[in-house]
Amino acid sequence: YLAATGLPTPQLNHAIIMCQFAHACMKSLHATLEQLSGTLGADVMDLGLRIGIHSGEVTAGVLRGEKSRFQVFGDTVNTASRMESS
Repeated sequence: YLAATGLPTPQLNHAIIMCQFAHACMKSLHATLEQLSGTLGADVMDLGLRIGIHSGEVTAGVLRGEKSRFQVFGDTVNTASRMESS
């Protein structure tokens, strides 16, 4: 999944907003896993979430096909993806 801030209107505090969002996602995952561990067992706590954050310009548009979808492209997206996967 991909989350973006400052689109289409730039925001000076875009990095802070994104870091706060990422932190909230991590906290929410941990709370959800704790609830599920009672039902599914302690192994569920081994699940994790990886996040890659990068700031920069992107190109966005709607891709047509069998199912139309909004897509974001650019080096910024690629860099964040590489950071998340390493």
